[in-house]
Amino acid sequence: MNPSPTPGSPAPQTLTGRLQRLFSHVKIENLVAGLSGGVVSTMVLHPLDLVKIRFAVSDGLELRPKYSGILNCLRSVWHQEGLRGLYQGVTPNIWGAGASWGLYFFFYNAIKAYNKEGRQTELSAGEHLMSAATAGAMTLCLTNPIWVTKTRLVLQYNTDQKQYKGMMDALVKIYTHEGIAGLYRGFVPGLFGTSHGALQFMAYEELKRDYNKYRKMQSDAKLNPLEYITMAALSKIFAVATTYPYQVIRARLQDQHNKYDGALDVIGRTWRNEGLSGFYKGMVPNLIRVTPACCITFVVYENVSRYLLD
Repeated sequence: MNPSPTPGSPAPQTLTGRLQRLFSHVKIENLVAGLSGGVVSTMVLHPLDLVKIRFAVSDGLELRPKYSGILNCLRSVWHQEGLRGLYQGVTPNIWGAGASWGLYFFFYNAIKAYNKEGRQTELSAGEHLMSAATAGAMTLCLTNPIWVTKTRLVLQYNTDQKQYKGMMDALVKIYTHEGIAGLYRGFVPGLFGTSHGALQFMAYEELKRDYNKYRKMQSDAKLNPLEYITMAALSKIFAVATTYPYQVIRARLQDQHNKYDGALDVIGRTWRNEGLSGFYKGMVPNLIRVTPACCITFVVYENVSRYLLD
């Protein structure tokens, strides 16, 4: 027999009840604003993302072109493949970035509102961290196949006989030849990678709150574009420096030119062949790309969401 709740105490909630409460906080405006930010930043900066991935999977073997630096890679792709080469894989990248940022902000704001329900106090740094990590895991479950497709398309070099004709062709072929497991390659290190977004959002929220406290304003007071850019850049640099190695592991797992038995195999072979520096390959072009991308995404998101919600 279930114990009765004591008078005045809230009745225990079922999982269904909790989910209903959570989804009562969702706002489509956050989805639209996040999607807008992701699409704009991807269109501007996709060529640097292509360079980052090609560097991350460059393991010193004779399976792919070798590049001596960021500019050399950009020049080589431009001369050999033209503008189309620099935007190889842009379609799934736009889908992936738009969907990921849209869903991330969608889930994150709903989880934050759920956790803050009935409270007068602000959420702690730990609560921001957990809210962002949960939102990241939910988003990855829905978007991992898009990221696998993007990686495969980006790693089609001009010297290769093209294996995939485009995003839908890649999705169908990966599913046909590798099954669901192929579409979810890199999912486990991707889950660890949600710590990146969690750390970034935690830092972003704390920086905004402390800055507004310094200005003697409410914690959610609107900032100007330069202030949003500063907060976004600092939080992104902090997150990248902390979590970059997982991105190398994930990219190598998703690479069609090499076969690994899992994340531990990638770690072992990378350590033996390249040492510690192998886990940080491509970090400089990644920082150059993701910091402005993050700034663009957050500025667009903050302004679009306030426009839609006000």
